[in-house]
Amino acid sequence: MQAIELDPAFTKNIGQIVLLGGAFLVNGNVNPASEANIFGDPEAADIVFTCGADVGYWAQYHDRDILAESDGIFAKYLSKILEFYFSYHRDAYNMKGVYLHDPTTILAAVNPSLMTYMEGVIRVQTTGITRGLSLFFNKQKRFNEETEWCNKPTVKVAVTVDAPEVVKLVMQRLMY
Repeated sequence: MQAIELDPAFTKNIGQIVLLGGAFLVNGNVNPASEANIFGDPEAADIVFTCGADVGYWAQYHDRDILAESDGIFAKYLSKILEFYFSYHRDAYNMKGVYLHDPTTILAAVNPSLMTYMEGVIRVQTTGITRGLSLFFNKQKRFNEETEWCNKPTVKVAVTVDAPEVVKLVMQRLMY
């Protein structure tokens, strides 16, 4: 956020910003409105989303046994530390696996073809009961009045992912 505010040429000089955070059409993980990465500093998130830079946004498995059996030191370590994450997903979502949010975000930066995207304006609620709520406007509907949504740049939002390919790529990297 400070780079954007301090350097007027920042958005022209940066290649792309890929970030993880927010929740669309689902509840957040901090409260029903907010996801932790956006909730932590919604003012900064709103500035990033509306700065005009090329922003790719990743808004959101489980072969832990294979990791545990691997000879790879990272795989074994990860298998051990993932117990908390697996327990959380089991208790919160009643699922036998985990979401690969962070590695998928990295893969979106490296290979964007693994995702499909929508383009629109994102604004972040910065106050009140919905503080941290990310709102997406696809610009398909026209409104008669001038609002805080008008004349804002669009960003690409990842809405689907080739999950089997992502799992395969993550597992391949972890098996070393």
